[in-house]
Amino acid sequence: MSLKLRCFLGLATLAWSQDSEFVLAAADSTLTSTVPSSYAVPGTFPTSLYSHYYNNPTATSAQPQPVISDPVTNEIFPYSLTDPYNISQYDTVDPHPLPPKASSQMLLQQAVAQIKSISVNPMLTNCARCQASLEIAKFLALAAPEQGTNLALTLCEYFKYSSSCEKSVGPFVMGPILTQVVSFADVGGYDGQSICSQFLGLCPAPAPTALNLTGWFAKPKPNPLPPPKQPSGQLLKVLHLSDMHIDPRYANGAEANCTTGLCCRENAYNSHSPNTPLLPASRYGSFLCDSPFSLITSVLEAIPPLTGTESTGFDFTMFTGDMLAHDPENQQSRALNEYSEVVLYDLFKRMLGPGPTYATLGNHDTCLPDLASPSSLGGALGQQFSWLYDHVTALWEQEGWLPEASVESSRTHYAAYMVKRADGLRVISLDTNLWYKSNYFNYINSSEPDVSGILRFLTDELQDAEDAGDRVWIIGHVVSGWDGSNALPNPTNLSDVPSVDRFSPHVIANIFWGHTHEDQLSIFYANNGTNMSAETAQTVSWTGPSVTPLTNLNSGFRVYEVDSATFEVIDAYTWKSYVNDYPALDSQTQFGPTFEFEYSTREAYGGNITWGATDPLNATWWQLVTERACVPSFLLLSLYMLFQRWKWTRL
Repeated sequence: MSLKLRCFLGLATLAWSQDSEFVLAAADSTLTSTVPSSYAVPGTFPTSLYSHYYNNPTATSAQPQPVISDPVTNEIFPYSLTDPYNISQYDTVDPHPLPPKASSQMLLQQAVAQIKSISVNPMLTNCARCQASLEIAKFLALAAPEQGTNLALTLCEYFKYSSSCEKSVGPFVMGPILTQVVSFADVGGYDGQSICSQFLGLCPAPAPTALNLTGWFAKPKPNPLPPPKQPSGQLLKVLHLSDMHIDPRYANGAEANCTTGLCCRENAYNSHSPNTPLLPASRYGSFLCDSPFSLITSVLEAIPPLTGTESTGFDFTMFTGDMLAHDPENQQSRALNEYSEVVLYDLFKRMLGPGPTYATLGNHDTCLPDLASPSSLGGALGQQFSWLYDHVTALWEQEGWLPEASVESSRTHYAAYMVKRADGLRVISLDTNLWYKSNYFNYINSSEPDVSGILRFLTDELQDAEDAGDRVWIIGHVVSGWDGSNALPNPTNLSDVPSVDRFSPHVIANIFWGHTHEDQLSIFYANNGTNMSAETAQTVSWTGPSVTPLTNLNSGFRVYEVDSATFEVIDAYTWKSYVNDYPALDSQTQFGPTFEFEYSTREAYGGNITWGATDPLNATWWQLVTERACVPSFLLLSLYMLFQRWKWTRL
């Protein structure tokens, strides 16, 4: 029996016979021969195969390494190619092809295509789509920053974010700002989630970051607190102005009830009557318009006789920000900023008397509005708003309102400063744009509560005041915390919860804001308000009424009577002017707007409280107002809304 493997040509047969001998036979031959069943190869390498070797080919400790040449290239393969003791880990000689470098235009096209693809990916949530798209935008901003604005324009038009994308995200408005922000922000993490939540509504708002206060305060809060300062019985008179919003482009007779943008402008119209104004703009202002020149000068002219300061002036004035009108971004410029600053500060100086004005920047006091970049960006980008800080600081210095030390601080701290007055009060002015939700730059490293360093500045100034035994007023524009609609949560957590609590009530006497345009007050409590009582009430913040009537507000201002030793508010008086009366003034020049007394805070809210006639309207008093002034409580709300109604209705 044998197994046979026949060649497929049938020319020969290789057979394996039972006696284990191979038989090779021609298909048509009868001759056979036998071959051995095994063969022992010599133990030495056949060195004659190659003429040269890299090693001793007869050695038994290593494999032979013959020298091999390539007959095609006539090159000898190096020993390093086959060296068993030094095997190359990477081929650095052979080509490893890459795609060609994309032009900036191709990068833009690919970014747009990928974002469009992501936007319809069914496997992703809206939040994931948003952050993934931001990541693409980030890499485009880093690789081809000149295309950042083009990406913003293309996506704005594709997703229909605006009816006029060129005016909102074009190269002369927000396009370059958005490019900066996505290039620096952690768009795949906390920053990106915050951006997608705040500006696009596609992500849930991230939770506030847990505070780490280790080393934040130089000293613990004194326990017991130092004894309170004793009242002097002498009163300072302090004026509080806010939200002037002067509109030098205001057009008398233009549409005051427009359906597009800012009213009382030459191009404003109502869609129901595009060619003829339904409500011609009064020369003194209207409810959907910012302040014309005539309203600004009218309120400043009315203040001295109404407050009895015609011959003396005020001890000082606070202006809590917003000089400029609510112009659309494409109509803004640095020159318009500086024009408004020059006009208003000059009018304050000439019409309100010799007392200093302590001003703070509002979100409409920068170009573009709402913006302030942290110096931590470095280089020119970290200083891109220094033109603003330098200009307003120089004006404050020229008016004689700031001493040299405060001037230097203002120039280097975002126009924030501390003034120590001769009477001992310290006034700390903050640039609150650095915690404002609408400031895109605040979404760079937004998990950190104090990227800009403005709260470090505040805390250090409060510590210095405590060490010196001085009292402090804090002024700013955008309210911290409160309803959560204006300030970012992480800076608010640091400024309100530990900082105000740490330095109240013995250092911080009062806080003053603007921005909301309404007459408001907030109470700060110990331990984040976990127990709201007269014992835990720490300090209060006063939000001043606006001069501008925008939106649906009567023009107003407030004056405080303040004890000259404790710097507590003894009473606050508010005046108003009925904007509904303004149209009747257009046909004559004998009379301008009438400003009239609205209410005394002490008289309006303190009737049912046992409180000394000269005791301050401090946090304890306001807490008692909420507890005792009106029962049932809806009566207190009705009283509050009554004064609010006089302020914001047309009746």
